[in-house]
Amino acid sequence: MRDASTSIAVAAWLAACAASPPAPDVPRNVARLPIAPYAEHEACIDGAPGERLDYRWQASEPVAFAIRYREGGAVVAPVVREGSHGDSGIVELRLRERYCLHWQAGAAGALVDYRFVLRPPPA
Repeated sequence: MRDASTSIAVAAWLAACAASPPAPDVPRNVARLPIAPYAEHEACIDGAPGERLDYRWQASEPVAFAIRYREGGAVVAPVVREGSHGDSGIVELRLRERYCLHWQAGAAGALVDYRFVLRPPPA
């Protein structure tokens, strides 16, 4: 019985590690992520003032995309793209918050490739 509980604990720990945000300057790359019709996907990273979120993505079908964070009780989205097949850019972060890249598929669903990395403030 001990082996089974140890295996469950290790599996839970590995799942938690896989879901944790990447460290600064370590890119997160995802290829061919399926998003079902009308479903959403979000990938987040903790950022601080002056850091830069460098991102790029492309989708097989048009999707809604936003980079967003919470400020007080509001959701702020400095980048919003409706019905887009892709985008890229660098966003300078204003606050110490969790910043999330968010995609929502339309009726056709989509396959999404994305890459993002948190860059340190310029020297």
